[in-house]
Amino acid sequence: MKEATPTGLRHRQPSPIQPATDPLLTTAQKIENKIEDNFRRVVDWNDLAPWRRDNAFIHTGYRPDSNSYSGSFASLSYLHNESVNIWSHLLGSLFFLIFGVFLYHEVVPRYSSATTADLRAFGCFFAGAVACMGMSATYHALSNHSPAVARWGNKLDYTGIVLLIVGSYVPALYYGLFKISLLGIGCGVVSWLEVFRTPAWRPFRAAMFVGLGTSGVVPVVHGLVIYGRAELERRMSLSWLLAHGAMYVFGAFLYAARWPERSYPKRFDIWGSSHQIFHLFVVMAAATHLYGMGRAFDYHHGSEAACLAN
Repeated sequence: MKEATPTGLRHRQPSPIQPATDPLLTTAQKIENKIEDNFRRVVDWNDLAPWRRDNAFIHTGYRPDSNSYSGSFASLSYLHNESVNIWSHLLGSLFFLIFGVFLYHEVVPRYSSATTADLRAFGCFFAGAVACMGMSATYHALSNHSPAVARWGNKLDYTGIVLLIVGSYVPALYYGLFKISLLGIGCGVVSWLEVFRTPAWRPFRAAMFVGLGTSGVVPVVHGLVIYGRAELERRMSLSWLLAHGAMYVFGAFLYAARWPERSYPKRFDIWGSSHQIFHLFVVMAAATHLYGMGRAFDYHHGSEAACLAN
């Protein structure tokens, strides 16, 4: 027997779940989904292939192997343990490229005594800074591509460091004493040896770059004997040159010691690891050096206004 339905009443069909229409709620859901998606894009140290393992004190936040240039570059859009390394030097490279062009257009019309040699000396610095940071950012972006690409990129990364150090000393010693090109070439050649990029050689890498970075001490001491501290300060901005060198040394020391991640496991995997700190010191050292060279340039060209330094 069919069950009677009360007169005048209609059966209500269940309504499908409607998506949230509140813009704020929708945005929050998108952010939450993106964060969850990004966490799925990173792996831990134990998940890495042997060729990816460099710093055992960084436990989390690694990108998986991509075997794809586009896949590796796509990782710039989310957070992982190479993000700071990539962006610090990518932005640094763009800054020195743009500022170098700006400075060229400022120097030529405002300093009639500026020579081609002056422009070339500064050009060496800017070329070294742009090349170093550009190659570094490229290497760190592609370091999860494949063993062959990682090896090639790593060599470019070390070569870039040599170019920046030598390029920094060219204008400094051009205004002060002499060049260190030969030593830089030697360090560049060593950087391309396969054994040089292995984790076991990390202290030797740091020592070599510190040695190259501090090689200017010999001519500086010679200059102190000849000119005295006050004159050398005016000639080549000695205090700024020393500050720039100290930043390189301190950053390289942390890089070799793998501190602070060595003492605080997992706390600095994404932000504040030794390699990231080293990158930031490289950018700050280059900016400090540029400021000092601006002061030296003003001295040699008789400008009391110090427009480059200020």
